[in-house]
Amino acid sequence: MSDAANGPHDGQPSSIPKILPILASDEVVLFPHMVAPLTVTRRADAAAMDEALVRYRFLGVLAVREDVASEDAETRELYSTGAVCQVLKMLKMPDDTRRIVVQGISRMRVTRWVQRRPYLLAEIEALDPEEPHDLEMDALVRTIRNQFEHVVELTPQLPGEAVIQAANIDGGGKLADFVVSNVPVDRTRRQRILETEDVKKRLIELTSILSAEIQVLELEQKIQSETRSEMDKAQRDYVLRQQLEQIRKELGDEDDAEIAVRELEKAIAESGMPEDARAQADRELKRLARMPTAAAEYTVSRTYLDWLVKLPWASVTEDVLDVKRAAQILDEDHYGLEKVKDRILEYLAVLQLNPDMKGPILCFVGPPGVGKTSLGRSIARALGRKFVRMSLGGMRDEAEIRGHRRTYIGALPGRIVQSIANAATRNPVFMLDEIDKVGADFRGDPSSALLEVLDPEQNNTFRDHYLDVDFDLSRVMFITTANVLDTVPRALLDRMEVLRLPGYTLEEKLQIARRYLVPRQIREHGLATKTLRIPKATLASLISGYTRESGLRNLEREIATLCRKRARKLAEGENGAVSLRPGDLPEFLGPPRFHNDIVERTAMPGVAAGLAWTSTGGEVLFIECAAVPGSGRLTLTGQLGDVMQESARAALTCVRRQCRELGIDPALFSRVDLHVHVPAGQVPKDGPSAGITLATAIASCMTERLVRHDLAMTGEITLQGKILPIGGVKEKSLAAARSRVKTVLLPSRNEADLSEIPPEILEKVKFVCVDHLRQVLDLALLPAKRKRGLLKELEAVPAPSPPPPPAD
Repeated sequence: MSDAANGPHDGQPSSIPKILPILASDEVVLFPHMVAPLTVTRRADAAAMDEALVRYRFLGVLAVREDVASEDAETRELYSTGAVCQVLKMLKMPDDTRRIVVQGISRMRVTRWVQRRPYLLAEIEALDPEEPHDLEMDALVRTIRNQFEHVVELTPQLPGEAVIQAANIDGGGKLADFVVSNVPVDRTRRQRILETEDVKKRLIELTSILSAEIQVLELEQKIQSETRSEMDKAQRDYVLRQQLEQIRKELGDEDDAEIAVRELEKAIAESGMPEDARAQADRELKRLARMPTAAAEYTVSRTYLDWLVKLPWASVTEDVLDVKRAAQILDEDHYGLEKVKDRILEYLAVLQLNPDMKGPILCFVGPPGVGKTSLGRSIARALGRKFVRMSLGGMRDEAEIRGHRRTYIGALPGRIVQSIANAATRNPVFMLDEIDKVGADFRGDPSSALLEVLDPEQNNTFRDHYLDVDFDLSRVMFITTANVLDTVPRALLDRMEVLRLPGYTLEEKLQIARRYLVPRQIREHGLATKTLRIPKATLASLISGYTRESGLRNLEREIATLCRKRARKLAEGENGAVSLRPGDLPEFLGPPRFHNDIVERTAMPGVAAGLAWTSTGGEVLFIECAAVPGSGRLTLTGQLGDVMQESARAALTCVRRQCRELGIDPALFSRVDLHVHVPAGQVPKDGPSAGITLATAIASCMTERLVRHDLAMTGEITLQGKILPIGGVKEKSLAAARSRVKTVLLPSRNEADLSEIPPEILEKVKFVCVDHLRQVLDLALLPAKRKRGLLKELEAVPAPSPPPPPAD
């Protein structure tokens, strides 16, 4: 150790001894070039300092990991990285403690402890990392100086000369040590920066520290400024309110806030709230009475109480329980829809016997334009209740149903509670339109919130997030509407009674047009009944040639077009009554848009007519099959879904199994490629119900036998040729009737569905129930004619013989 103390020491890292006494510091983390006062209280530290002054001239300072309880510091309680320093001043105090001033010289790391008693002595390694000189380093140094200057500006305790000192420091490492020793940073982060040898990493760490410190200082400054301004404003407002109160007392005027509290108290008493809601309202009213009107919470509390008293807690509309009158109203407003009308009349009959019965949850499902929403209005009129409609299409926020909590700015009750409050009655007819178009995103799932609303066992205690009290929805008659049920969650669908509204028949459309659509459009266009007459034959031509839909919207638009054309003629001076004939329609509406082309489409082998169900009703679907020379491949086109593609493959296999019965050479399938196409290629198609149509088209193509032009079919097929049941029988039958199909092939297991088909359809269309593909082909395919074309040529050419077996 004596060798380490010999020779002159110039303060450079190269001249620092390898072994040094160690002083444990629990006050500061010492950095190079940093001057700091230290208090020496431990005997071991005093001995280490004396030894350093006598023999070494240098002293190692390590920060203590935690406060040392004993006189002797254990090495495990000290960090291994610290600073080598020189003692500049020392002062002995009367209580034997020493006050010293030290200056950091260099970083150091303890590599080995030499002794622990009577003082700490360690072998050290002086750290003098090299600094890179590049653009990134220059940018970091400039950033540190700018941030430090900002910190000094925001911190009154730091002298302005510190910025000048930082500007005159050369080197990023020295600048980092200087800045961190002058900025308030906790000991742990100071020690981490001290231990970071890489200068760039040290500067990057210091940049984040300074950024956080600047944000804190700016926020403190902002808070202090706002606090001072708020205090000044509050004092001014208090003085003005006191003066205003004295003026009102002198004039005898009553405070507006007191009037509002008294009115709310009266409204709460007359609202008929249940006990829990009344207790909540009373508590909020007491808060409001003690609150100054200028307070931010005053408006929130006042709005909450306004919503509470606005709700119809005890207001109930008296039902008109006259079944005959209700039946007359429903018949006046809507033609047909017998099943739905019967369900409403049954509800009225039960309500007569049990007035406390909970409202039903009905779901009207059908294509657009069949009158789902208008039927809800008719139900409300028949019951004598108010009608409320709420559209759910595109709703993605759960708060639309349950409301926002009052902690949010601008919070409001959900649309359910708002609609009930606006209706001012507890038992309106509440229509939730387009329930199949509810979405979900990060704001929640509205369909999940509807589970409680549409459950008669739970909605008597519906709790809106804004009101935070129970409200009884069990007396509300909820009616939902949807075009399809596939997108409605299963749990929600289970809570509703589904009533299907299929498309209208031609006769129903004629009756609705004559009774409702034509008179309404004539009235809305300012025409007199004598000015324009549209006979039944003209309406029939209009329906079949210009509209092809399940509902009535397009039909009403075309009637409106006729009325506009007639109104223009009258405005131009043409007088007299006009009765439109079917031949006059092209003059007003242009050439017909739809034609019955089923005969033309099925005039070639390989084309079969099927029946499909869509969200807008039933449609006639043509399936085409063509054979070309090839190697037995099957090509499917027309935007077919996975299920329909699998049905086509199953149909091909089923036909190949019946080659003998159909008179097809089995080898022919390996010599041709089959191309199955479903026209209207821009429209996606899927589902298994086209199975027998696909099989018929393939069989017609391979046998060159035509398919009957007045026949359509639907049914799922299996590999054994069995025909499975399908859905949408009524919609498909309406589509067949529109296209003037005479015969429809149905699966036998769908025979029970024929009871739902209107009688006028049964008179026009013959329904034949089938079990197996053989029955379908016998009924659908016309007798064979002489073969011609590709199949005749392929059958004339002998099939290639198989290759000889390999020689032994």
